[in-house]
Amino acid sequence: MKRVDHHVPSRRKFLRCGSVTAAAALAAPYIVPASALGRDGKAAPSDRLVMGCIGTGGQGVGNMRRFLGEPDVQVVAVCDVDQRHRERAAAIANEHNKNQDCAQTGDFREICARDDIDIVTVCTPDHWHALATIAAVTSGKDVYCEKPLANSVGEGRAICQAASQSKRIVQTGSHERSNSNARFACELVRNQRIGELKTIKVNMPCEQQHHQKVRALTTMPPPEEVPEGFDYDMWLGHTAYVPYTPLRCHFWWRFVLAYGGGEMTDRGAHIIDLAQLGAGMDHTGPVHFEAMGVASKTSLYDAFFDYRFVNTYANGVKLIGDTAGPRGVRFEGTDGWVFIHVHGGKLETEPASLLQEEIGTDDIQLGRSPGHQRNFVDAVKSRGEPMAPAEVGHRTASICHLNNLAMGLGRALTWDPDTEQVADDDDANRLLTPDMRDPWTL
Repeated sequence: MKRVDHHVPSRRKFLRCGSVTAAAALAAPYIVPASALGRDGKAAPSDRLVMGCIGTGGQGVGNMRRFLGEPDVQVVAVCDVDQRHRERAAAIANEHNKNQDCAQTGDFREICARDDIDIVTVCTPDHWHALATIAAVTSGKDVYCEKPLANSVGEGRAICQAASQSKRIVQTGSHERSNSNARFACELVRNQRIGELKTIKVNMPCEQQHHQKVRALTTMPPPEEVPEGFDYDMWLGHTAYVPYTPLRCHFWWRFVLAYGGGEMTDRGAHIIDLAQLGAGMDHTGPVHFEAMGVASKTSLYDAFFDYRFVNTYANGVKLIGDTAGPRGVRFEGTDGWVFIHVHGGKLETEPASLLQEEIGTDDIQLGRSPGHQRNFVDAVKSRGEPMAPAEVGHRTASICHLNNLAMGLGRALTWDPDTEQVADDDDANRLLTPDMRDPWTL
């Protein structure tokens, strides 16, 4: 089967302080200086990519460790609004680099301003993805941004535009897309080995302990003092000011719609992303959204549970989701079906013989990934397209956001994937992009 390999960094020019909207920097070939730590087993300095990490909580450190495992990547700076997070991340980088040079900052703009940084990870809470990614690409850096690409449709489109204008690579952290089994399953669907595709069933269960804890909170917790070393105002960013509680921030933010999208954008973004890939809809999306769900009216957590959604593509294929298990996506055709388990990529098919199918040279081939982080590094060097570019990540996230929007409004939405507007619904269109608190603008 064909393999997709991919990417050569550039010297940087920073944007105006206080705004993340700036002209794209002129790209020129950049060679990492010899002072960037040549060591045995590592790539030559001229072959190395210098990385800064924005957001170093659990997922941020996890991604940083994976990139540190690549011989041609060196982490030189970390950013987090929580001093404890950035100190831990810097210690990990220093231990790997065998020095004490990893810089620390609480302001992502300092990462973007550095001319010696080529690539950036953005692993912040979702509400920061857009502003940090736009700042990075407009200052000349290629970005690995966690999924969902953004916390709203409008922010996602702004990322796509900024990446295109600056000619920067953006890899969305939809790492399930790099799973070889998942790609094979999607090839089976795309080549009609299950016959004509009719329905895509998305299973997004909410039975884990953290789901139960979220649902158990039925009130607003009392305000608490902001911990020392935590820049809470910066954490809030463009969102409205509200009193601090630890239940709002680290990890738990994903169940507050101002900062995340609940399970819909948490694991849902992985599962729906595979649905898009298998359906061949990476650059578009459904045209009709029906969704219902339950959200607390009294709790801090206003994300939806007990959801069910039916999204219809222009060709009549239906994307149907609910909280049934096991977690994954099932493609149903006229001659069979294939189910991808998320996470892990185990496949089930009917008939079972589908697992023995071969994808020929004349068939649609989706390529294989050496790993999601490695795929990003390769794309940076070749200037090719990664497995989950900005447009792909944006289209997947848009489905998640539109389902949440339909549930919040309590009505179906007719969507135009080309104009990215809801037909005859001004209220819905106003909610596609959040209002932003000064001084932040999109």
